[in-house]
Amino acid sequence: MYLNFKEDIEYDKLLKPAQIIKNGGLVIFPTETVYGIGTNALNSKAVKKLYEVKKRPYEKPISLLVNSIEMIENIAKDITKLEYELIKKFFPGPLTIILKKKENISNIVTANKETVGVRMPQNDIALKLIEYAGVPIATPSANISGKPSGTNMKDIMRDFEKKVEYFIDNGSSKIGQASTIVQIIDETPYILRKGAISELEIKKVIDKKRLQL
Repeated sequence: MYLNFKEDIEYDKLLKPAQIIKNGGLVIFPTETVYGIGTNALNSKAVKKLYEVKKRPYEKPISLLVNSIEMIENIAKDITKLEYELIKKFFPGPLTIILKKKENISNIVTANKETVGVRMPQNDIALKLIEYAGVPIATPSANISGKPSGTNMKDIMRDFEKKVEYFIDNGSSKIGQASTIVQIIDETPYILRKGAISELEIKKVIDKKRLQL
C-alpha cells in the first residue's frame, strides 16, 4: 500500500503501517536523513526477511530507531555518562550511537556483536510510527545493498515494489545523507561512518562533559 504524506499529514493514518511493523512486516518511511526500510527489531524472523529483501550481507548489523530514552534503556545497558551526553545533545537527530545491547536484541540484528546502533530520528512521521508500533524499528536505508541510499520514493518503489507491505511518501529527504555513526571506547569518540554531524561537533560535547566530570 502507498500513503502520500506530502501535503495533509494525518497521523492516525500511520496506525496501519505501524501495526504492520509490529507484526513483522516491512514498511518504507521517511526520516530526516534518508528513507528507511523498517520492521520490528524484536522479531528475528522479520529482521531476517529485511536482510533478504535488501540483499544485505548478514555480517552488517542493522541500527534501531527509537522515540524515547526509555526505549533506549529497554534495548541497551551500561550506558555511560558520555554516551548519555551525546544522546541528550543530538537526539532526535542524524546521529547513530553504538551501545552495549541487552539480551532482548537478537544476534541477527547486531551481526553477532555485543553492541547495537541506536538512533532517534528528527522526523515526526518516523517518531509517530515508532510510538504507534511500540517497539524499536530495525531500519537500514531503503536501498538495495550497494546502491545509493534512498532519498526519493520513485527510485525506492522501483527497487522494492511487491517486496514490502507499505510505502510512506514524504517527498525528498531533508538532509539526503546518512547519519553519523559514533562509538565511545574508553571515553574516546570514534567515528565509524561520517555523516550529517561532524566529528568536531561530537568532540566538543565530549570535551565539555569531561571538564564537568
